[in-house]
Amino acid sequence: MTMVSEAGLPVRTPEESVSVLSAMKAVFSRDLKTAFRQPQDLLNPLLFFVMVVTLFPLGVSPEVSFLREAGSGILWVAALLSVLLSLDHLFRHDFDDGTLEQLVLQPQPLFLLVLAKSLAHWVLTGLPLVMLAPVLGVMVHLEGNSVAILCLTLLIGTPVLSLIGSIGAALTLGLRSAGVLLSLLIIPLYIPVLIFGTGTVMAASESAPVGGQLALMGAFLVLALTLAPFASAAALRISLSNS
Repeated sequence: MTMVSEAGLPVRTPEESVSVLSAMKAVFSRDLKTAFRQPQDLLNPLLFFVMVVTLFPLGVSPEVSFLREAGSGILWVAALLSVLLSLDHLFRHDFDDGTLEQLVLQPQPLFLLVLAKSLAHWVLTGLPLVMLAPVLGVMVHLEGNSVAILCLTLLIGTPVLSLIGSIGAALTLGLRSAGVLLSLLIIPLYIPVLIFGTGTVMAASESAPVGGQLALMGAFLVLALTLAPFASAAALRISLSNS
């Protein structure tokens, strides 16, 4: 029988060795359970996303032609800022209660455990944004094909935002005014995803082919899955050694 630590992580015993997949599942499920115990952290990014998209037409222009042209940019910027709003909590709670040190001391590779945490963050933050996008897309008068492409670009792009954001969250861990520094570090890296995300939806609205843009976004996702966990793991070790 597998022993579990107080933080909910599997502990290696002389009788058995915990597999990497089991450790990743344990980290993933623990992050989900911890997040649902603090529903305000889950709702804040979603409410922010809805409020930005809803208030933008009131503050700029409610004309159908303008909203149809700018709708993809509005939704993508709101999604980007919503993900950025939630990144500060990615490692913060684990850092405060000592769980992060246990993760570093686990026999499994740290970058895989960080990958599990990043995927949990996407499931809690990015996936709900994708599910809300069709309703808000109709609100800004996007056409059916554009709404479908918007959801597809968000489905590909939001994991990239979570993975890249994990690097900034790890680098700023334990620092004062970490939120401001995190934004300065991460937003420049988000710009290519934002450009291709909005450009793909705009191309779809003009009935232009979007296969190339979607392929590039897929390449961004593959690169983020491959490189970001290593960078985040290294940044975590640096932050913990300096704390």
